[in-house]
Amino acid sequence: MKILIVDDKASIRSAMKKILAGLGFSDITQAVDGQQAWDTLEDGFKKTDQLPFDLIISDMEMPKMSGLELLRAVRGHDVFKAIPFIMATTVTAREIIIQTMCLGVQAYIIKPFNSAVVELKLKQAGIL
Repeated sequence: MKILIVDDKASIRSAMKKILAGLGFSDITQAVDGQQAWDTLEDGFKKTDQLPFDLIISDMEMPKMSGLELLRAVRGHDVFKAIPFIMATTVTAREIIIQTMCLGVQAYIIKPFNSAVVELKLKQAGIL
C-alpha cells in the first residue's frame, strides 16, 4: 500500500510515518503542504497512468493549499476521487468536521494522536 502523508510540520510527518511503519506500511511519501501533495499526485499519475497512492493522510491547516482544499481537489478529480482520505488535524469545529465528512473523508484524527488512535482510524476507514 502506497501512502501519502501531508503536513507542514516535519515532526508530525515523522511521527505518522513511524506509526504507519509499526503497523507494517513501508511505501510512504511525504508532502509539506497541499500543493506539493497535489503535484505529487498528478506527477505519479502521469508516470504510471494508475492511482499513485492508496491512501492520503492530510493535515487541515497548511500554507499554499489547505487539507480541505486538497480534499476538494482529490474528490473533484475523476481518477483521484477513489483514494481513501484521512484528515489528521487540530481543527475540531463541528461544522468543519461535517464538511469534510460530506466531502468523503474516511476518518478524522484529532492531534495529538498515538498509534492506537491511528490504528483504530485505519480500521474504521477499512484500510486495516
